[in-house]
Amino acid sequence: MRRYGKHTDEDDIRQRPNRKGTRPRTSIRPKHEDAVEGMVLTVDRGRLTCLVDDRAVTAMKARELGRKAAVVGDRVSLVGDLSGEKDTLARIVRIGERSSVLRRTADDDDPYERVVVANADQLAIVTALADPEPRPRLIDRCLVAAYDGGLEPFLVMTKSDLAPPEKLLELYGDLDIPHVVVNRDELYDGGAADRVRQYLDGRVTAFVGHSGVGKTTLVNALVPEEKRRITGRVNAVTGRGRHTTTSALALPLDAADGWVIDTPGVRSFGLHHVDPSRVIHAFPDLEPGTENCPRACSHDEPDCALDAFVAEGHADPARLFSLRRLLSTRERREGD
Repeated sequence: MRRYGKHTDEDDIRQRPNRKGTRPRTSIRPKHEDAVEGMVLTVDRGRLTCLVDDRAVTAMKARELGRKAAVVGDRVSLVGDLSGEKDTLARIVRIGERSSVLRRTADDDDPYERVVVANADQLAIVTALADPEPRPRLIDRCLVAAYDGGLEPFLVMTKSDLAPPEKLLELYGDLDIPHVVVNRDELYDGGAADRVRQYLDGRVTAFVGHSGVGKTTLVNALVPEEKRRITGRVNAVTGRGRHTTTSALALPLDAADGWVIDTPGVRSFGLHHVDPSRVIHAFPDLEPGTENCPRACSHDEPDCALDAFVAEGHADPARLFSLRRLLSTRERREGD
């Protein structure tokens, strides 16, 4: 071990190389004024496919964005190689402000919130009337997520040739939710697409539903043939569908102006992130009655002002029942 005495000259001391470079640190970030706008179509293992003008461009998130993630539907700004050619890569340098978000957690005890889709105008909740059996609790949870995230919901009920829709519709009549009912033959001959398309033109619509309900089959009927996805069947033993859609994907409508976003089939829809104060916005007839509610009111407690508001005839009691049923889904498992 080399030692230095009091007569050591400055030149005798070995200088440790500067491994961090010689450029001074700066907090100034590039403005990327030449960035081009695009829309995220799908995300796969850190690579994002974005629509830029009329071409698909593969991109990755720029380091300066930190932990902020882009999801399907995001409006983003890109730099780099925007040709869309094979083996080229662009960088996403900005993520635009979101007009809506569809979020979920793995379960009600999971604090980690996942944004599934951004900037969708509405949520199409697809449920089969049989094979597999409808799950009202899952539908309720999807409705709460839509109201909480700023999306307008509507129901698509498939397989009406196996069971009538009236019983399920009774649960949602007081919510005044638009709905479409189709049978299995219509999923394949275009009849279902024609009826659903009237809700989609000029809008971005996310499709969500339990595996095996015909969601991806319906999406395939709505988009150009070359964009169609693989579909699966329901297991005759378990009554569950096979997950054929593994990632969300935005697809252009065929013969109409708009987009559909097919999301993976869900078997649970956690609502840990939901704030009851946002869900009430979907009930404008009840919202004025919350002015006298205690702070952080869950709208389902003894001091809630909505009880008196309804008792005085300002709103329909059935609407309050529907609101509380939806909010209580946070405390109920989806299979209950």
